[in-house]
Amino acid sequence: MNGPAPHPPTVVLVHGAFTDASSWTGVITLLQAAGLTVLAPANPLRGLAQDAAYIRSVVRQIDAPVVLVGHGYGGAVITHAAGDHDQIVALCYVAAFGLDAGESVLDILSRFASAPVTDTTITAALPTRFTGGPEGEMYLIEEHFGPTFAADLSPYVTDALAVTQRPIARRALTDTSGPPAWACKPSWYAIAAADRMLAPTAQRFMAQRMAATEYSVAASHGVVLSQPGAVAAMIREAAEQGTDRGDGYGLPRS
Repeated sequence: MNGPAPHPPTVVLVHGAFTDASSWTGVITLLQAAGLTVLAPANPLRGLAQDAAYIRSVVRQIDAPVVLVGHGYGGAVITHAAGDHDQIVALCYVAAFGLDAGESVLDILSRFASAPVTDTTITAALPTRFTGGPEGEMYLIEEHFGPTFAADLSPYVTDALAVTQRPIARRALTDTSGPPAWACKPSWYAIAAADRMLAPTAQRFMAQRMAATEYSVAASHGVVLSQPGAVAAMIREAAEQGTDRGDGYGLPRS
C-alpha cells in the first residue's frame, strides 16, 4: 500500500547584506497563498561561519524537509550552511553568491570587476561607508542605495530602505566557504539581469558552475522586492520537485 502523500517542504528565506527579512514580504505572501510554510529568519551578517551556523540552527528546529533560499550574500550563507544536510532538499539562489570551497565573496567581486578590487577599496560599483576600522561594519552610502541596490524601485521606497538598512561585518566579504552545498543538492538560480551590485556575468557563471536551473529576471539586485512574483515562481518549482525528495528528509524511501 502507498503511504500518505509527502508534505511540501518548508521554505527558509535568507536575506543578504544591507537589508533584512522584511525584504521577502512580497515573496512570502505569494508562497503562503500557494500553501507553503515559510520562515524568514534574521541573517546576523556577522561573518560566513557564524551566519551559516545560525541558519543551520534554524533548520534543525524544523520538523520537515527544507528548501533553502538565499539572496545576495545570503547565497554564500546557504551554500556554507547546507553541506550534506539531508533535511535540505533544494537550494534557490536569487542574485546570490554561490561560492565554491575556499572562495570568498570578495573573490567573486574581484573576478568580475572592471577594475582591481581589494578588501580596502571593495569596489567602485559597491559604494560603502565603514565604521569601526577593519573589523567594523559596512553600509551602502544612502544616496547610492537606490541606484546601486534597487534602481527599479520607486525613490520613495529606496529612500526608506537606505535609512533602515542592516550593516554587514566587513570580514563577511573575506571569509572563505567550505565545501559547497550545491555540489550535492539540486539548485535553482534567478539571475538579475540589471544588477549593479553583483554583475549578471558573475551570476551566470555561478549558476552554470552549479548546474542550476536558471531563470533570467529583468530586475536590479533588489529583485526580491521588485519582482516577487518571478522569485516566488522559481521557489515554488523547487518546492514541488523537492516534495518527493523530502520524504524521509531526502533519504531513499523504503
